[in-house]
Amino acid sequence: MRDGVRLSANVFRPSPAPPGPGPAILIRQPYGKDEHPTMWARGKYWARKGYACAIQDVRGKFASEGRWQPVVHEAADGWDTLDWVAAQPWCDGNIGMAGESYHGITQWAVAALGHPNLRCIAPGNATPDPYSMTYRGGAFVLPMALWTSVMEGRGIADPSGFDPWHLPLATMDTAMGLPSTAFQDLLAHPTRDAFWARADARRAPAAVRIPVFHWGGWYDVLLHGTLAGWYGAAAGRPAEPRCGDQWLVIGPTDHTLTPAAYGRGAAAEGSAGAWSFDRLQRFFDHYLRGEDDAFRESPRVSVYVMGAERWRDADTWPLPEARPRVYYLHGAGAANTAAGDGSLSSRVPGGEPVDRFAYDPRDPVDTWLGESLWDLSWALRDRSEVERRGDVLVYTSEPLAGELEVTGPLTMTLYASSSAASTDFCAALVDVFPDGSAHLVQEGIVRAGAGDGRGPALPLAPGAVAEYRIDLAATSYLFGPGHRLRLEVSSSIFGRYDRNLNTGRPAAHDVGGEVARQQVHHSRVYPSQITLPIVPAEAAPDAGPVGASRRATDRRH
Repeated sequence: MRDGVRLSANVFRPSPAPPGPGPAILIRQPYGKDEHPTMWARGKYWARKGYACAIQDVRGKFASEGRWQPVVHEAADGWDTLDWVAAQPWCDGNIGMAGESYHGITQWAVAALGHPNLRCIAPGNATPDPYSMTYRGGAFVLPMALWTSVMEGRGIADPSGFDPWHLPLATMDTAMGLPSTAFQDLLAHPTRDAFWARADARRAPAAVRIPVFHWGGWYDVLLHGTLAGWYGAAAGRPAEPRCGDQWLVIGPTDHTLTPAAYGRGAAAEGSAGAWSFDRLQRFFDHYLRGEDDAFRESPRVSVYVMGAERWRDADTWPLPEARPRVYYLHGAGAANTAAGDGSLSSRVPGGEPVDRFAYDPRDPVDTWLGESLWDLSWALRDRSEVERRGDVLVYTSEPLAGELEVTGPLTMTLYASSSAASTDFCAALVDVFPDGSAHLVQEGIVRAGAGDGRGPALPLAPGAVAEYRIDLAATSYLFGPGHRLRLEVSSSIFGRYDRNLNTGRPAAHDVGGEVARQQVHHSRVYPSQITLPIVPAEAAPDAGPVGASRRATDRRH
């Protein structure tokens, strides 16, 4: 590297060797080029397809020198590594970058710099914005405490000492015997300050002038990042060849690409076909070799419609044919005691009393506790038990007369008040099956008073009604006939996010905890609501898995 630090890479090359140099694939990752079981498989795959493939340990990890600092060095080190690959006798100067998760973050970090040999990138389950990977709606993403701690050294440490209940957060790493500078840095910077500017690539997508293949999953913890990359790259992309070419593919998977089932055991037929290595090969064949001209005519957007078990192709995202439909909350005016107390409908509320619940941080909603958030698809369970808690309000629609497809971004507007100086409000969109079981579609959280991360959190005025926008990311989901829409409102998604202790004190060092008396308002003055993007029935696709046959699939659950 430019500062003298040496990074180590394995290089896989076609055998027999081609007569001259050819294009190369670069993968930069922190999980061990020799140790991680998939790295050798990936290198051999690309070599068998005629590419040289360099798989590198990033700075400070495994065989590479230097100090590990997540994301900080990836732009400069990425540039210097591209220089090195381009100068090798087996490379013809055409390089693409591939990989998911941190491998995708390394792509965003360098792509906007305009390296002359980087022709295209394919980031999957990744984000150009490390802040949003760490804080969602102002709440700390709890698995980041585990990730930064086990990644602190040159290898990957034993995670078995992790205790999600430990307080204060600031000593969670030392309590598990893995003191982490990276973890302490994250907690010390809960807002978008100069620390995050070092690794902030949010402007990168709009500045990228090469083709991008974005891919992710509806239950991936970094779905927000995949969509942020697409939105940024779609804004103001020039129309010249090689500049405006980008694709977006989202399937029914999680961070570890679990495609076999989600929720009710529904098989996701053909789900892997959209972002399989074979489709990535077509992307690279076209932009690194000038082959497969038909790839340019493939759909720019392909999303998997869960429940319908089929792919929907489009020219852009969000889908222009999706129409926003508002569903308002209507309540019983008392503490929730059982699922179904409130209703959800398109009728504008009138003068309705508030709904109340008490949130105790010592007993949070812990749906995800003990589950791997990277394997979210496997962790989906019937939520009926959760909905019987006294601190979860539920609002349910009438049974649907026919199919209802929801495809696009999801946002809830909640009018609420609290007795606490700080608290959280959470929302979950749920599909209620005719047998009463409840399946999670998507969820979101907002830390009241935390804003959007650009300034310090402000204490709440106890009892004052405020408007909160809860981002539930996006989905593509078909609610079947006889199913009902449901919206859960609570104040905790513990396990996925940290608990708000309701005290208003700095979360990283707080060890106390106070019960918050919450009020959810739904009236003509305070019309709490969720907006769903509804795709008209006549717009239903008849396509099967993209990149495969066009045979229609009609498996529903």
